Amino acid sequence: MAAGVALGPGWSASAAVVDDPSVDSATRATFQRLADAVFADRTRALVDDAPSGLRQRTSGFTGTVRLSETQSREEDATLEELRARKSRLARLGETYSGADTSVTLDATRVEGRRATVAVTERTTLTYGKARGAEPKTTGFRAHHELTFQADREGGWQLTAVRDTDDGHLAVNQVAEPSAAAPVAAADDPPSAPRAATTRPAPSNPKNFTAGGYDYNAMAAYATKHWNNYNPDYPSFDGAGAGGDCTNFVSQSLKAGGWKHVPGYTTDFHKWFGNAEIQSYSFVGVNEFSWFALSSARATSLANVYQMDIGDVLQLDFDKDGSKDHTMIVTSRSQQGVPYLTYHSIDTYNRSMASLIASYPTAAYYAYRT
Repeated sequence: MAAGVALGPGWSASAAVVDDPSVDSATRATFQRLADAVFADRTRALVDDAPSGLRQRTSGFTGTVRLSETQSREEDATLEELRARKSRLARLGETYSGADTSVTLDATRVEGRRATVAVTERTTLTYGKARGAEPKTTGFRAHHELTFQADREGGWQLTAVRDTDDGHLAVNQVAEPSAAAPVAAADDPPSAPRAATTRPAPSNPKNFTAGGYDYNAMAAYATKHWNNYNPDYPSFDGAGAGGDCTNFVSQSLKAGGWKHVPGYTTDFHKWFGNAEIQSYSFVGVNEFSWFALSSARATSLANVYQMDIGDVLQLDFDKDGSKDHTMIVTSRSQQGVPYLTYHSIDTYNRSMASLIASYPTAAYYAYRT
């Protein structure tokens, strides 16, 4: 089952929290509605046919629960950045024709005149130019923490919004992604070359019968478990930069026929994972790359647009040579655009164009499995 929001001391998921000032059920419901408006505005900024003069939903909150002046300016800046991202997407040939965002309130904590609210966002975006069997939508589930401060009149002002997932890879988020600390290997590991992100890419069709792997089974596993975690494996969400991403991709590859290579967990030449124990190469971003290349289960691709179903993509956000995130291709369009599914943040069928538009300065590593 999917990992839920961890409730620390003093949190209450349903019961009213009594303090000075108090937060009753009606106030919590308004907290949720304002959170929903914040993230719906952010998503709508990416939609191609959204009128530029359309009134923001957050502007309707002027009573006892509203944005602070500082946070209002912060949201305006965020929306401008997302509109710029929409323009970059359009230049890459992609648009969104519609979107749906909903927010649920998971927990509320009150300490003096401050209320901290944990919420879960679920967003779906409709691709504007989907053809045939191409994915019609992409979506994700993300967790956030909102801080409200009581004002002198007894109202609550939203003063901060913080993304609490590892990775920061949701399409409507603008925070800098988490970068993992460099990892040292016991011996000399293979080095993956960076992949280009330009189109058109040189032809490099995938042989779906080579190696005896079932690539469609890999994609089916990832599609099934992108937000419905398999209880046969532990979840590493919240365990640090990168979270559960490589663990999830390893599970998908295993579902398609990758076999265990038992041994010491720290030896990157080994690869195994189950409910009880996992090798570093099964759950670690860099260790996975070292195993995949040294075992010849994967080869590097020259361009990200050469990837096909079952292939793997890794990102190095700050280009420090240490990879930070792992994803798997679950679909590919007739126009040669790969679509990726991953954990941390739980996301399905996000296009290659969307990733490049969101992270134009990252280093990309593409692997043919």
